[in-house]
Formats: sequence, C-alpha cells, structure tokens
Amino acid sequence: MTTLIDTYIDTWNETDADARRVLIDKAWVADGACYRDPQLEADGLEGLGDMIATVQAHYPGHVMRRTSGVDVHRDVARFGWELVAPDGEVFVAGIDVATLAEDGRIRTITGFFGELPELD
Repeated sequence: MTTLIDTYIDTWNETDADARRVLIDKAWVADGACYRDPQLEADGLEGLGDMIATVQAHYPGHVMRRTSGVDVHRDVARFGWELVAPDGEVFVAGIDVATLAEDGRIRTITGFFGELPELD
C-alpha cells in the first residue's frame, strides 16, 4: 500500500505530462476515478492529469511529500502530506483519505487541509 500511495504522491511531482499519465495509470482505476479537496476536483484519469498540471503551473517548483505512514483498513487508506515551496517552507499540509478498488488501486481521494478542528 505504501508503494501505491507513493506512486500517487509522485504524480503530483512529475512535470512531464506523459510520464505523469503513466503514474496515474499505475495508481488509479480508470472507472470512477474521482478527486476532491476544499479547492479542487477532478473526475477521470485525464481530469486528474489536468488538475495536477494546473496546480504545478500555479505553484512552480513546489514538491508534494508524504508525512506519515499509510493507515489502511478494508478498502480505505489515509495518510498525511505537505506541499513544500522551493525555499523549504510548507505551503499547505493535510491528510488524504483514499478508497480503493478491488484491484487495489485508488478509486477516490478526498483531501483535507490543515489540522483537525478543535472541539466546540
């Protein structure tokens, strides 16, 4: 599972569209691929590639990295991540929750930014 999630993270760092598509195909299922976070959404493998290219254009030189182990049960995985600027400053961090397809690849990712909210 760690290898799968690291391949997913690698898609965010790959600037060559063709190489990025190879990584997307390795990590995601073609049927029903869906990404959602507070600011972005994408459907389908092409949509995922386009979304990542847009983020890279807005934040050139930034690098995505995993910041936690991968916690898995049944068909769900979660892990921490951060987007780091070229100067080493963390631009944004959060967690992603993935649902997995029967073949073990990613079907959906739901991303959350920042720390968990405090109790009311």
